Amino acid sequence: MLISKFKIKQSLSLKVLLTSIAFSILIASVIGFSVHNRVASTIINEKIAISKVETANALYLAQGHFDIARFQDDLGLNKVVQDFITSSREDGSLSGRETVILPISKNNKAQNIYQTVPTLLVLDSIPDSFREQVRTSETVLDKRIMVRYSDGKKFPGFLIGGKLNIPRTGTYEIYYLFKLDAQYQSISVITWTLFFAGFLLVALIGLSTKFLIRQVVAPVQEAAAVAERFTQGDLSSRMVISSEDEMASLGNSFNEMAVSIQQQIDRLENLSMLQQRFVSDVSHELRTPLTTLRMAAEVIYEQKANFDPNIARSSELLINQIDRFELLLSDLLEVSRFDAEAASLGIVSFDLNHLVRKTVDYLHPSKSALFDISAPIEAVNVEGDPRRIERILRNLISNAIDHGEGNKIEIQIKESENEVSVGVRDYGLGFDENDAPYLFDRFWRADPSRARTSGGTGLGLSIALEDTKLHQGQLLAWGRPNQGAHFVLTLPKQHGNSVQSFPIQLIPTGFSSTVE
Repeated sequence: MLISKFKIKQSLSLKVLLTSIAFSILIASVIGFSVHNRVASTIINEKIAISKVETANALYLAQGHFDIARFQDDLGLNKVVQDFITSSREDGSLSGRETVILPISKNNKAQNIYQTVPTLLVLDSIPDSFREQVRTSETVLDKRIMVRYSDGKKFPGFLIGGKLNIPRTGTYEIYYLFKLDAQYQSISVITWTLFFAGFLLVALIGLSTKFLIRQVVAPVQEAAAVAERFTQGDLSSRMVISSEDEMASLGNSFNEMAVSIQQQIDRLENLSMLQQRFVSDVSHELRTPLTTLRMAAEVIYEQKANFDPNIARSSELLINQIDRFELLLSDLLEVSRFDAEAASLGIVSFDLNHLVRKTVDYLHPSKSALFDISAPIEAVNVEGDPRRIERILRNLISNAIDHGEGNKIEIQIKESENEVSVGVRDYGLGFDENDAPYLFDRFWRADPSRARTSGGTGLGLSIALEDTKLHQGQLLAWGRPNQGAHFVLTLPKQHGNSVQSFPIQLIPTGFSSTVE
């Protein structure tokens, strides 16, 4: 059932077809019921009306014969009455009609009392209430009844009743009971005819709808298939156009859009390749002159004691800026390796505890009081590239110092069975949730007004994220303005595995929302 619902939701043609069939069934049912009821009532009512008129005429003629026979003797009158009864029975045997004659009042001096009831007919088929109406009425009456027989059979039918006055005998009730089984058989034939006609109509509507759907939906399905192949990288996929209608116009527009997108993608790929080549070439080309500049700057710096204080200060600034320039070139070269997918890992097993402490001591040995390191007593062995993981840690810790506003920095190391996490928490400027999506973008800064002389090159977090991905790890960030930031690096202990759990919670205690 669920599979059928899922298929219906995914298929436009199936939804249109089922909707069309449902509406056609509804319309055919309403029309069929209306026609059936109208035809059935017409057949029954017409039978009753005709029988009522014929009965009234027959009773009128019979009464006329009886009135003429009053001038005959009893034998002549009896013969007229018996002929009428015999004629009524014979006509009834041909038409399926039953005749019942019952006395209402009789002459005490009468020698003949006429009463006739068919042998198997149950007299209770004639309701007493109807008999009372006939006795008091001067016209012929009718009523729908169920004709019952003593052998258990019963048939739907109707009853027509009237009165006859037989001279020298009295007044009689006369009833004609008509069975409607022939009419109901005709109605049954009409019902099945309407059913098969409705079924044929629904089938024809379904087939025509399916044909129209194929004409309309097939191009849409083809467009969807081409679009799916296009999104999967097959930029040469195009729609086949074989007509000049609206669908052909859609196909032409789609093909033109595909050509335009392909051209834009090719252009962007070329620009990206040119950019990568430019960054790589410039980074390599600047190495040689930068080395010469460093050698000259170091010579000047070593002689600064013999210079004027202003010139000595300038030599210090020169060395600092050359260091920054070398760092920028190193980062650009690393970025170009990532873009060219040429970055590789030197996998060894090492102690992450030792690497974290070594990184902190190397970066800021004079600021050890700022750091609060929480780590397991025993070694935490990890399979990875220690050079790249050290660079990740160096970027995270340097970032915490640059933005920590001199507050304490917490470094936490926790491990699970298959993962290990390093958390770096500062209590400085933090960042806004709106800035979170751009934290790991290249050259992005949360505050563009901050001087370029402070902080790093703008590539540190981007390179840290790429190094993390090489190890199939996760690097997540949380922050709040003026409440600090929390970066959590999670790595699998064994190379080749992926991260399944996070030993360190990203959201610090006391906070309920996160930015990742």
